[in-house]
Amino acid sequence: MLDEMEKLVSLCKRRGFIFPSSEIYGGINGFWDYGPLGVELKRNLKEAWWRDHVQQRDDMVGLDCSIIMNPRVWEASGHVGGFSDPMVDCRATKERYRADQIFVFAYVLPAVNHKGEPTEAWLAGLGSTPEEAAVVPEKKAAKLAKRFGEPTGPPSVIPYLQLGPGDREKVIGPATDDRGTLTEPRSFNLMFKTFVGALETESSVAYLRPETAQGIFANFKNVLDTGRVKLPFGIAQIGKSFRNEINPRNFTFRSREFEQMEIEYFCRPEEAREWYAYWRTARFQWYVDLGLRSDRLRLRDHGPEELAFYSTATADIEYAFPFGTSELEGIAHRGDYDLKQHQKFSGKDLSYFDEERKERFVPHVVEPSAGADRATLAFLCEAYTEDQVGGEARTVLKFHRRIAPVKAAVLPLVKRDGMPEMAEAIYRELKRRQNVFYDEKGAIGRRYRRQDEAGTPFSITIDGQSLTDGTVTVRDRDSCRQWRVPAAGISRALDDLLEGEVGSGQ
Repeated sequence: MLDEMEKLVSLCKRRGFIFPSSEIYGGINGFWDYGPLGVELKRNLKEAWWRDHVQQRDDMVGLDCSIIMNPRVWEASGHVGGFSDPMVDCRATKERYRADQIFVFAYVLPAVNHKGEPTEAWLAGLGSTPEEAAVVPEKKAAKLAKRFGEPTGPPSVIPYLQLGPGDREKVIGPATDDRGTLTEPRSFNLMFKTFVGALETESSVAYLRPETAQGIFANFKNVLDTGRVKLPFGIAQIGKSFRNEINPRNFTFRSREFEQMEIEYFCRPEEAREWYAYWRTARFQWYVDLGLRSDRLRLRDHGPEELAFYSTATADIEYAFPFGTSELEGIAHRGDYDLKQHQKFSGKDLSYFDEERKERFVPHVVEPSAGADRATLAFLCEAYTEDQVGGEARTVLKFHRRIAPVKAAVLPLVKRDGMPEMAEAIYRELKRRQNVFYDEKGAIGRRYRRQDEAGTPFSITIDGQSLTDGTVTVRDRDSCRQWRVPAAGISRALDDLLEGEVGSGQ
């Protein structure tokens, strides 16, 4: 599975989906740039989300809030005082890790020390789950087995934070072979700090927002006063957030700059459970409808020990990435906590008056919060396919047509006999309605392969017959089936194909 991830990362760089940020200067850990194909893929995904959840609904409005807000916002939300992760450093390698993502694998080996006692190797792995964290310990265990023999049984798995100080001295860190190099856990605030104005003083401290949700809560009264909304209703936002992650990893999955697609759905307290159940199901189905297989998705309800103190229910939509199953989106029943906090800290009334029932109350909120970058990565992983066509191996990205970066490629068979001129005219016509690509370089088979790697659903070839009868050849990316259609109606034909009315594939 990790080999699949390496191939995908290589393809993303080679074809212009995702680049390391500021790569010519050696890059910067935790930041990524989207290339010509990647920006279209991510934009299509965000536009699909916005269209489905804002434009096509009567109970949703949108916002675009500032990245830097009054610092009191983050005091009210608890981010200034409590938005931190436990951090440990490795004295040997100078690496920094989140302590809650270190799992210790305690192997008991058959060898004995000078006291005749079994030798324990406490190997630390890094990951969100024990399965993800097991990769490095398994490799180290193989090295130890050559020296001491095979372990007498499977390892016991212990979260690093559950170890006492004495036991932590036995741990071999993820990137070293020495024991006792990991420091004691300490708190690390994840917000990026900056200064507003000419002077860098305590009074000018501000933060890059770590989430988009608080801008929605801070604007709740503005939306009530101007949006002519009635409960239940939602406020949606897509925007950048920033978290100074201790250990960015797994390509774009965990990074320090990322984009969120969030909804805060406000409702009457007695209706909140029903709306939570609605959004829990609806958001899962949205991913399935866009092409993520349900056998790689799962809805996982948080146990009581995982819930925030103000939440009565939370579920994660998780996807089986090549590096392990991890969260795509969280759906949380947040109660009235956020509005009451901002009401308390701001001194402003953030209640809702129900004119029909003549009562005033603070609404409850259900929050579906999705990561645009994580979703983009999931769709890349899902689309990546290696198969054979006519006995020839190929790599193809089988994107759902709705999110494919390029909708069609226009290809003259050869660069003569009027074919490029006809192809250019078709390209210009299609370009007015869809993102299409023109390519006349190389053998036609090689051009098909390039489009397969880019995830382009259809290729339109102009050949000698096109000049005599006015038809062109359409090729389907997934099945490689080809058929002819009149060039005169090609724009409408492509629209129908992208809507799935004719042809094969998704």
